[in-house]
Amino acid sequence: MNFYIYILTNPARTALYTGVTNNLERRLQEHSEGLGEAGKFTGRYQCNLLVYFEISPDTTQAITREKQIKNWTRTKKKFLINTLNPSWEPIDLQTWNG
Repeated sequence: MNFYIYILTNPARTALYTGVTNNLERRLQEHSEGLGEAGKFTGRYQCNLLVYFEISPDTTQAITREKQIKNWTRTKKKFLINTLNPSWEPIDLQTWNG
């Protein structure tokens, strides 16, 4: 099973949310509907645009990576996003070819 570490932003690109899940499509749907504990932050700041994700084969590694990214400065997170998605266009998982 794969695990996904992901970063969401809002339309103004002023807020960043980092999360981890084993089902990225489902979790993005939950964020857009404001479900779950994370919905509090993502709902308040309208963070529902996927701008970065990475895959980990191990749950422990994925959680460790999520915590690492969460502790980074905004500048470092922006650099990470730019490595995968320099235009910060919302990633559509159905058409993304990385």
